[in-house]
Amino acid sequence: ADGRIPETLIDRALRRVLTQKTALGLLDADWNPVPPALDGADLDDPDALRGSIDLDGPGNRKLARTLAEEAVVLLSNDGTLPLAGPRRIALLGPNADEPTAVLGCYSFPQHIGVHHPDSPVGIDLPTLRDTLAAEFPDTEFTTAHGTGIDDADLSGIPQAVRAARDADVAVVVLGDRAGLFGRGTSGEGCDAESLTLPGAQQHLLDALLDTGTPVVTVLLAGRPYALGRAATESAAIVQSFFPGEEGTHAIAGILAGRLNPSGRLPVSVPRTPGAQPTTYLGPRLAHANNVSNIDPTPAFPFGHGLTYTTFHWTDLTVDNHEAPTDGAFTLALTIRNTGTRPGTETVQLYLHDPVASVVQPVQRLIGYTRLDLDTGQARRLHVTVPADLASFTGRNGQRITEPGTLELRLATSSTQPRLTAHLTLTGPEHHPDHTRHLHAAFVVGQEPVARA
Repeated sequence: ADGRIPETLIDRALRRVLTQKTALGLLDADWNPVPPALDGADLDDPDALRGSIDLDGPGNRKLARTLAEEAVVLLSNDGTLPLAGPRRIALLGPNADEPTAVLGCYSFPQHIGVHHPDSPVGIDLPTLRDTLAAEFPDTEFTTAHGTGIDDADLSGIPQAVRAARDADVAVVVLGDRAGLFGRGTSGEGCDAESLTLPGAQQHLLDALLDTGTPVVTVLLAGRPYALGRAATESAAIVQSFFPGEEGTHAIAGILAGRLNPSGRLPVSVPRTPGAQPTTYLGPRLAHANNVSNIDPTPAFPFGHGLTYTTFHWTDLTVDNHEAPTDGAFTLALTIRNTGTRPGTETVQLYLHDPVASVVQPVQRLIGYTRLDLDTGQARRLHVTVPADLASFTGRNGQRITEPGTLELRLATSSTQPRLTAHLTLTGPEHHPDHTRHLHAAFVVGQEPVARA
């Protein structure tokens, strides 16, 4: 009544903090805040500290490369990729030769290092120009800046256009500069009024498309951008969201074909600059294009991503088309690599509840798995779906699983279902424990299906 916080809440919060500190040993009599790697070092001597611990060792670099290789997304490809050793590549755009283009706003060089321009970055950050030159040692490269990230300078575009016309293929590297509070085009406090590419980058991209030379658009960005005509006219589009210190190795490997891309979009790529990027969630009208003069469908949906091989999904079987509201469904399907090289397929499982006492999103992602398959190889994939995954918060504020019909959509993206199972929940309403973490369980058959 007097505006003070009840003492019981303070006691509870303090107890939680002290309990965790005790569990971590922070209250032990012999606890030392100095990490073992710096034990005995002179903490006042920067040179001594710099040589005491390696934050960018081989293990970290290997992990960074694996993450980057699995995260880069191939959005489109007319067959230009992988590049088959072209004699002349025009490497264009503001991020083609920028070392920090792979880093986000909370990375040390972009967060702190920008305030100390005379200090070295401290880690190896090869540019895409460096890594592409290593992938194609016998190829002639021509580089041109074209324009800056956000300076709207058009003066360099004619040079980039000439370079593209004289090349077999043009690789244009666009996107963002990570920063904080207005010091970048993406990052904390760096919002965008429109999802047009920053500065004059779209002008550069359109001018390159007009040359007639195949244009491979590469994005090193912190957000998805609407690419205008380039979304359909680019020979290929490679999307990466600040892939980290090994990011350019991953991109170069995908462009060269040394790597088969396996990344999938964690957010949609909008069709128009004023659109809102989406995931798989949304009401029916959010996915309809007949209720407005503006088409809401994305250029590339959540979960989308191409590879250099093909996969065939067949033989969907459902063990039980009906299950109680506290039960589970089990199903299986076969996926075969029908292409000419090994690859990774990402199986996404979406749940559609057509009728509920509280209106539901059109679909929800309830599980996914990555499946590595050699050429011609197939495997049987088994899926268990607890009925509680269909639960939602009811009108009384409690979690509820209702009887009724459901659809389980096995898909390559949120808009591309391959196989659909029509199921029914039976029995009384069920109130699951909402604290349980549930997901669909995928099990890959131990014995491979015979090769084609």
